[in-house]
Amino acid sequence: MRSWRGVRRWVSHSLVGVTLVAGVLALGVPRGTAVPDASPPANTGSTDGQQSPAEPTSAQTLPPRIIRVEPIDDRRSRVFVVSPAMSREVEVQVLLPLDRTRARPTVYMLDGRAASLDSNNWIDFGHADRFYADKQVNVVFTVGGPASFYTDWQRPDPVLGTNMWETFLTKELPPLIDAAFDGNGNNAIMGVSMGAEAAMMLAFRQPTLYTAIAAHSGCFSTGTDIGQAQARGVVATYNGDPSNMFGQRDDPDWLAHDVTLHAEDLRGKTMYLSVGSGLPGEYDVPGNPDLDVVSSVGVGGPLEAATNVCTRRLAERFASLGIPVTTHFRSTGTHSWPYWTDELARSWPTIATALGIP
Repeated sequence: MRSWRGVRRWVSHSLVGVTLVAGVLALGVPRGTAVPDASPPANTGSTDGQQSPAEPTSAQTLPPRIIRVEPIDDRRSRVFVVSPAMSREVEVQVLLPLDRTRARPTVYMLDGRAASLDSNNWIDFGHADRFYADKQVNVVFTVGGPASFYTDWQRPDPVLGTNMWETFLTKELPPLIDAAFDGNGNNAIMGVSMGAEAAMMLAFRQPTLYTAIAAHSGCFSTGTDIGQAQARGVVATYNGDPSNMFGQRDDPDWLAHDVTLHAEDLRGKTMYLSVGSGLPGEYDVPGNPDLDVVSSVGVGGPLEAATNVCTRRLAERFASLGIPVTTHFRSTGTHSWPYWTDELARSWPTIATALGIP
Protein backbone atom coordinates (compact mmCIF):
# COMPACT_ATOMS: atom_id res chain seq x y z
CA MET A 1 0.00 0.00 0.00
CA ARG A 2 1.37 3.41 -0.93
CA SER A 3 1.69 6.03 1.74
CA TRP A 4 -0.83 8.88 1.77
CA ARG A 5 1.91 11.27 0.67
CA GLY A 6 3.03 8.94 -2.09
CA VAL A 7 -0.47 8.63 -3.47
CA ARG A 8 -0.80 12.40 -3.58
CA ARG A 9 2.42 12.67 -5.64
CA TRP A 10 1.19 9.85 -7.90
CA VAL A 11 -1.74 11.92 -9.18
CA SER A 12 -0.45 15.44 -8.82
CA HIS A 13 -0.67 16.08 -12.56
CA SER A 14 -4.49 15.83 -12.45
CA LEU A 15 -4.77 18.90 -10.20
CA VAL A 16 -6.39 21.22 -12.71
CA GLY A 17 -8.97 18.76 -14.03
CA VAL A 18 -10.30 17.46 -10.76
CA THR A 19 -10.22 20.87 -9.08
CA LEU A 20 -12.56 21.91 -11.87
CA VAL A 21 -14.95 19.12 -10.86
CA ALA A 22 -15.22 20.45 -7.31
CA GLY A 23 -15.59 24.00 -8.53
CA VAL A 24 -18.34 23.23 -11.00
CA LEU A 25 -20.22 21.09 -8.50
CA ALA A 26 -20.33 24.07 -6.19
CA LEU A 27 -22.24 25.95 -8.90
CA GLY A 28 -24.92 23.32 -9.40
CA VAL A 29 -25.89 21.71 -12.71
CA PRO A 30 -29.07 22.29 -14.73
CA ARG A 31 -31.96 20.08 -15.76
CA GLY A 32 -30.86 17.22 -17.96
CA THR A 33 -27.38 17.09 -16.48
CA ALA A 34 -25.98 15.00 -13.63
CA VAL A 35 -28.05 16.88 -11.10
CA PRO A 36 -31.42 17.83 -12.62
CA ASP A 37 -32.66 18.96 -9.21
CA ALA A 38 -29.75 20.73 -7.58
CA SER A 39 -31.60 22.14 -4.58
CA PRO A 40 -30.29 20.64 -1.34
CA PRO A 41 -32.78 19.19 1.12
CA ALA A 42 -33.85 21.15 4.15
CA ASN A 43 -31.86 20.53 7.31
CA THR A 44 -34.52 18.43 8.98
CA GLY A 45 -32.36 15.53 10.15
CA SER A 46 -33.63 13.32 7.32
CA THR A 47 -33.79 13.60 3.54
CA ASP A 48 -36.39 10.96 2.87
CA GLY A 49 -39.26 11.34 5.29
CA GLN A 50 -37.87 8.60 7.53
CA GLN A 51 -36.69 8.98 11.12
CA SER A 52 -33.73 11.16 11.92
CA PRO A 53 -30.44 9.30 12.44
CA ALA A 54 -30.85 10.09 16.13
CA GLU A 55 -34.10 8.09 16.18
CA PRO A 56 -33.34 4.54 15.00
CA THR A 57 -36.27 2.33 14.15
CA SER A 58 -36.95 -1.29 14.96
CA ALA A 59 -35.37 -2.11 11.59
CA GLN A 60 -32.06 -2.29 13.45
CA THR A 61 -33.17 -5.41 15.30
CA LEU A 62 -34.95 -7.21 12.45
CA PRO A 63 -33.43 -9.16 9.56
CA PRO A 64 -33.53 -7.52 6.13
CA ARG A 65 -36.77 -8.39 4.36
CA ILE A 66 -39.18 -7.11 1.74
CA ILE A 67 -42.25 -5.81 3.50
CA ARG A 68 -44.36 -4.69 0.54
CA VAL A 69 -44.39 -4.42 -3.24
CA GLU A 70 -46.44 -1.68 -4.91
CA PRO A 71 -46.93 -2.08 -8.67
CA ILE A 72 -46.27 0.96 -10.83
CA ASP A 73 -47.27 -0.88 -14.01
CA ASP A 74 -47.30 -4.49 -15.17
CA ARG A 75 -43.49 -4.64 -15.21
CA ARG A 76 -42.18 -2.13 -12.66
CA SER A 77 -42.80 -1.97 -8.91
CA ARG A 78 -41.78 -0.06 -5.84
CA VAL A 79 -40.17 -2.54 -3.46
CA PHE A 80 -39.81 -1.59 0.19
CA VAL A 81 -37.10 -3.31 2.22
CA VAL A 82 -36.49 -3.25 5.95
CA SER A 83 -32.76 -2.53 6.22
CA PRO A 84 -31.01 -3.08 9.55
CA ALA A 85 -27.95 -1.29 8.18
CA MET A 86 -29.92 1.81 7.18
CA SER A 87 -32.16 1.64 10.28
CA ARG A 88 -35.27 2.19 8.17
CA GLU A 89 -37.33 1.08 5.22
CA VAL A 90 -35.53 1.63 1.94
CA GLU A 91 -37.31 1.81 -1.40
CA VAL A 92 -35.90 0.47 -4.64
CA GLN A 93 -37.70 0.09 -7.94
CA VAL A 94 -37.58 -3.23 -9.75
CA LEU A 95 -38.24 -3.71 -13.47
CA LEU A 96 -38.96 -7.28 -14.56
CA PRO A 97 -38.54 -8.76 -18.04
CA LEU A 98 -41.46 -9.75 -20.21
CA ASP A 99 -40.43 -13.41 -20.03
CA ARG A 100 -40.40 -14.48 -16.39
CA THR A 101 -40.45 -18.23 -16.93
CA ARG A 102 -36.77 -18.69 -16.02
CA ALA A 103 -34.19 -17.22 -13.67
CA ARG A 104 -32.18 -14.28 -15.00
CA PRO A 105 -29.35 -11.88 -14.12
CA THR A 106 -29.86 -8.58 -12.32
CA VAL A 107 -28.54 -5.13 -13.24
CA TYR A 108 -28.27 -2.53 -10.46
CA MET A 109 -28.57 1.11 -11.60
CA LEU A 110 -27.00 3.83 -9.43
CA ASP A 111 -28.08 7.45 -9.72
CA GLY A 112 -26.00 10.64 -9.79
CA ARG A 113 -25.46 13.26 -7.11
CA ALA A 114 -29.02 14.60 -7.14
CA ALA A 115 -30.60 11.18 -6.66
CA SER A 116 -34.36 11.59 -6.54
CA LEU A 117 -36.13 10.76 -3.29
CA ASP A 118 -39.05 9.05 -5.02
CA SER A 119 -37.66 7.81 -8.33
CA ASN A 120 -34.38 7.35 -10.20
CA ASN A 121 -33.00 9.70 -12.84
CA TRP A 122 -32.02 6.74 -15.01
CA ILE A 123 -35.78 6.36 -15.48
CA ASP A 124 -36.86 10.00 -15.44
CA PHE A 125 -34.09 11.36 -17.69
CA GLY A 126 -32.29 8.32 -19.11
CA HIS A 127 -35.46 6.38 -20.08
CA ALA A 128 -33.81 3.17 -18.90
CA ASP A 129 -37.19 1.55 -18.30
CA ARG A 130 -37.87 1.79 -22.04
CA PHE A 131 -34.41 0.53 -22.93
CA TYR A 132 -34.68 -2.56 -20.75
CA ALA A 133 -38.23 -3.35 -21.88
CA ASP A 134 -37.06 -6.17 -24.18
CA LYS A 135 -34.01 -7.27 -22.15
CA GLN A 136 -33.98 -10.58 -20.28
CA VAL A 137 -32.83 -9.15 -16.94
CA ASN A 138 -34.17 -7.86 -13.67
CA VAL A 139 -33.24 -4.21 -13.20
CA VAL A 140 -32.98 -2.65 -9.74
CA PHE A 141 -33.03 1.16 -9.54
CA THR A 142 -31.88 2.87 -6.36
CA VAL A 143 -34.22 5.48 -4.89
CA GLY A 144 -32.72 8.26 -2.78
CA GLY A 145 -29.17 8.62 -1.54
CA PRO A 146 -28.32 12.10 -2.86
CA ALA A 147 -24.63 12.95 -2.41
CA SER A 148 -24.11 9.65 -0.58
CA PHE A 149 -21.72 7.91 -3.00
CA TYR A 150 -23.76 4.77 -2.20
CA THR A 151 -21.17 3.86 0.39
CA ASP A 152 -21.08 3.10 4.11
CA TRP A 153 -20.55 6.29 6.08
CA GLN A 154 -18.61 6.25 9.32
CA ARG A 155 -21.44 7.98 11.17
CA PRO A 156 -24.95 9.37 10.54
CA ASP A 157 -25.11 12.87 9.10
CA PRO A 158 -27.43 15.52 10.59
CA VAL A 159 -28.67 16.45 7.10
CA LEU A 160 -28.14 13.37 4.92
CA GLY A 161 -29.15 10.85 7.57
CA THR A 162 -27.90 7.30 7.92
CA ASN A 163 -26.01 6.13 4.84
CA MET A 164 -24.99 2.49 4.89
CA TRP A 165 -25.54 1.94 1.19
CA GLU A 166 -22.70 -0.50 0.59
CA THR A 167 -24.05 -2.91 3.18
CA PHE A 168 -27.61 -2.46 1.94
CA LEU A 169 -26.83 -2.78 -1.79
CA THR A 170 -24.27 -5.58 -1.60
CA LYS A 171 -25.28 -7.71 1.39
CA GLU A 172 -28.91 -7.10 2.38
CA LEU A 173 -30.61 -6.48 -0.96
CA PRO A 174 -29.25 -9.00 -3.51
CA PRO A 175 -30.44 -12.18 -1.73
CA LEU A 176 -33.89 -10.64 -1.35
CA ILE A 177 -34.07 -9.64 -5.02
CA ASP A 178 -32.94 -13.08 -6.17
CA ALA A 179 -35.42 -14.86 -3.93
CA ALA A 180 -38.41 -12.64 -4.67
CA PHE A 181 -37.82 -12.00 -8.38
CA ASP A 182 -36.05 -15.15 -9.56
CA GLY A 183 -32.56 -13.73 -9.94
CA ASN A 184 -29.84 -16.22 -10.80
CA GLY A 185 -27.06 -14.58 -8.77
CA ASN A 186 -25.27 -13.11 -11.80
CA ASN A 187 -25.11 -9.33 -11.34
CA ALA A 188 -23.96 -6.18 -13.10
CA ILE A 189 -23.83 -2.63 -11.79
CA MET A 190 -23.98 0.66 -13.68
CA GLY A 191 -23.68 4.26 -12.51
CA VAL A 192 -23.49 7.80 -13.79
CA SER A 193 -21.42 10.68 -12.39
CA MET A 194 -21.36 10.11 -8.58
CA GLY A 195 -22.94 6.73 -9.23
CA ALA A 196 -20.16 5.84 -11.68
CA GLU A 197 -17.56 6.21 -8.95
CA ALA A 198 -19.81 4.30 -6.57
CA ALA A 199 -20.31 1.44 -9.04
CA MET A 200 -16.57 0.93 -9.46
CA MET A 201 -16.04 1.34 -5.74
CA LEU A 202 -18.62 -1.29 -4.80
CA ALA A 203 -17.25 -3.64 -7.44
CA PHE A 204 -13.69 -3.70 -6.11
CA ARG A 205 -14.82 -3.79 -2.48
CA GLN A 206 -17.21 -6.70 -3.13
CA PRO A 207 -15.14 -8.72 -5.60
CA THR A 208 -17.48 -11.72 -5.96
CA LEU A 209 -20.77 -9.87 -6.40
CA TYR A 210 -20.62 -8.25 -9.84
CA THR A 211 -19.65 -9.80 -13.16
CA ALA A 212 -19.73 -6.52 -15.09
CA ILE A 213 -19.55 -2.78 -14.40
CA ALA A 214 -20.37 0.27 -16.52
CA ALA A 215 -19.30 3.71 -15.30
CA HIS A 216 -20.24 6.87 -17.19
CA SER A 217 -18.62 10.28 -16.53
CA GLY A 218 -17.16 9.59 -13.11
CA CYS A 219 -14.08 10.37 -11.01
CA PHE A 220 -12.28 7.56 -9.23
CA SER A 221 -9.53 8.70 -6.84
CA THR A 222 -10.86 9.50 -3.36
CA GLY A 223 -7.47 8.76 -1.80
CA THR A 224 -5.74 11.78 -3.32
CA ASP A 225 -5.94 15.36 -2.10
CA ILE A 226 -7.73 16.48 -5.25
CA GLY A 227 -9.97 13.41 -5.49
CA GLN A 228 -10.95 13.86 -1.88
CA ALA A 229 -11.71 17.53 -2.55
CA GLN A 230 -14.01 16.46 -5.39
CA ALA A 231 -15.88 13.98 -3.18
CA ARG A 232 -16.12 16.47 -0.36
CA GLY A 233 -17.48 19.02 -2.80
CA VAL A 234 -20.25 16.63 -3.86
CA VAL A 235 -21.32 15.99 -0.27
CA ALA A 236 -21.12 19.65 0.68
CA THR A 237 -23.48 20.72 -2.12
CA TYR A 238 -26.21 18.89 -0.21
CA ASN A 239 -25.14 20.45 3.10
CA GLY A 240 -23.71 17.17 4.35
CA ASP A 241 -20.51 16.91 6.37
CA PRO A 242 -17.97 14.99 4.23
CA SER A 243 -16.04 13.93 7.32
CA ASN A 244 -19.05 11.85 8.34
CA MET A 245 -18.45 9.76 5.23
CA PHE A 246 -14.78 8.71 5.33
CA GLY A 247 -13.46 10.76 8.25
CA GLN A 248 -10.95 13.56 8.47
CA ARG A 249 -8.56 14.29 5.62
CA ASP A 250 -5.89 11.84 6.75
CA ASP A 251 -8.30 9.00 7.56
CA PRO A 252 -7.28 5.75 5.76
CA ASP A 253 -10.91 5.24 4.72
CA TRP A 254 -10.31 7.67 1.85
CA LEU A 255 -7.56 5.40 0.53
CA ALA A 256 -9.66 2.29 1.15
CA HIS A 257 -12.30 3.56 -1.31
CA ASP A 258 -9.94 4.78 -4.05
CA VAL A 259 -10.76 2.91 -7.27
CA THR A 260 -7.59 3.91 -9.12
CA LEU A 261 -5.43 2.78 -6.24
CA HIS A 262 -7.28 -0.56 -6.03
CA ALA A 263 -7.55 -1.13 -9.79
CA GLU A 264 -5.86 -4.53 -9.50
CA ASP A 265 -8.84 -5.76 -7.47
CA LEU A 266 -11.01 -5.36 -10.59
CA ARG A 267 -8.98 -7.79 -12.67
CA GLY A 268 -11.25 -10.37 -14.26
CA LYS A 269 -14.32 -8.10 -14.33
CA THR A 270 -15.94 -6.93 -17.55
CA MET A 271 -15.79 -3.13 -17.49
CA TYR A 272 -17.06 -0.30 -19.66
CA LEU A 273 -15.98 3.34 -19.14
CA SER A 274 -17.38 6.31 -21.04
CA VAL A 275 -17.04 10.07 -20.95
CA GLY A 276 -17.40 13.06 -23.25
CA SER A 277 -14.85 15.80 -23.90
CA GLY A 278 -16.91 18.68 -22.53
CA LEU A 279 -17.22 20.35 -25.93
CA PRO A 280 -20.78 21.01 -27.10
CA GLY A 281 -22.18 18.00 -28.91
CA GLU A 282 -25.22 16.93 -30.86
CA TYR A 283 -27.63 17.46 -27.95
CA ASP A 284 -26.26 20.83 -26.83
CA VAL A 285 -28.33 22.81 -29.31
CA PRO A 286 -30.98 25.51 -28.92
CA GLY A 287 -34.49 24.12 -28.77
CA ASN A 288 -33.58 20.79 -27.20
CA PRO A 289 -36.38 20.26 -24.63
CA ASP A 290 -34.16 18.00 -22.54
CA LEU A 291 -31.45 20.58 -21.90
CA ASP A 292 -30.95 24.17 -20.84
CA VAL A 293 -28.23 24.66 -23.43
CA VAL A 294 -26.62 27.67 -21.76
CA SER A 295 -26.19 25.72 -18.55
CA SER A 296 -25.27 22.44 -20.22
CA VAL A 297 -22.45 24.15 -22.10
CA GLY A 298 -21.38 26.61 -19.41
CA VAL A 299 -21.54 24.21 -16.46
CA GLY A 300 -21.90 20.70 -17.83
CA GLY A 301 -19.11 21.28 -20.34
CA PRO A 302 -16.35 22.03 -17.81
CA LEU A 303 -17.64 19.30 -15.52
CA GLU A 304 -17.47 16.71 -18.28
CA ALA A 305 -14.00 17.91 -19.28
CA ALA A 306 -12.87 17.29 -15.71
CA THR A 307 -14.41 13.83 -15.55
CA ASN A 308 -12.69 13.12 -18.86
CA VAL A 309 -9.37 13.62 -17.05
CA CYS A 310 -10.55 11.31 -14.25
CA THR A 311 -11.69 8.59 -16.62
CA ARG A 312 -8.54 8.70 -18.75
CA ARG A 313 -6.42 8.31 -15.64
CA LEU A 314 -8.33 5.20 -14.58
CA ALA A 315 -8.14 3.76 -18.09
CA GLU A 316 -4.39 4.40 -18.14
CA ARG A 317 -4.06 2.69 -14.79
CA PHE A 318 -5.86 -0.39 -16.12
CA ALA A 319 -3.62 -0.35 -19.20
CA SER A 320 -0.47 -0.20 -17.06
CA LEU A 321 -1.67 -3.28 -15.16
CA GLY A 322 -2.69 -5.16 -18.30
CA ILE A 323 -6.35 -5.23 -17.26
CA PRO A 324 -8.79 -5.16 -20.20
CA VAL A 325 -11.47 -2.47 -20.21
CA THR A 326 -13.81 -1.22 -22.93
CA THR A 327 -13.72 2.57 -23.22
CA HIS A 328 -15.63 5.16 -25.19
CA PHE A 329 -14.12 8.65 -25.16
CA ARG A 330 -16.49 10.87 -27.08
CA SER A 331 -14.98 13.80 -28.96
CA THR A 332 -17.85 16.03 -27.83
CA GLY A 333 -20.59 15.98 -25.21
CA THR A 334 -21.38 17.62 -21.88
CA HIS A 335 -22.28 16.21 -18.45
CA SER A 336 -25.85 15.59 -19.53
CA TRP A 337 -28.45 12.83 -19.57
CA PRO A 338 -28.99 12.58 -23.34
CA TYR A 339 -25.39 11.38 -23.71
CA TRP A 340 -25.76 8.86 -20.88
CA THR A 341 -28.94 7.56 -22.48
CA ASP A 342 -26.84 6.79 -25.56
CA GLU A 343 -24.13 5.21 -23.42
CA LEU A 344 -26.63 2.87 -21.81
CA ALA A 345 -27.27 1.41 -25.25
CA ARG A 346 -23.60 1.44 -26.27
CA SER A 347 -22.47 -0.31 -23.12
CA TRP A 348 -25.18 -2.96 -23.22
CA PRO A 349 -23.48 -5.43 -25.62
CA THR A 350 -20.45 -5.48 -23.30
CA ILE A 351 -22.58 -5.97 -20.18
CA ALA A 352 -24.96 -8.45 -21.79
CA THR A 353 -22.14 -10.67 -23.02
CA ALA A 354 -20.65 -10.81 -19.54
CA LEU A 355 -24.04 -11.74 -18.11
CA GLY A 356 -24.54 -14.47 -20.68
CA ILE A 357 -27.51 -12.77 -22.35
CA PRO A 358 -27.79 -13.31 -26.14
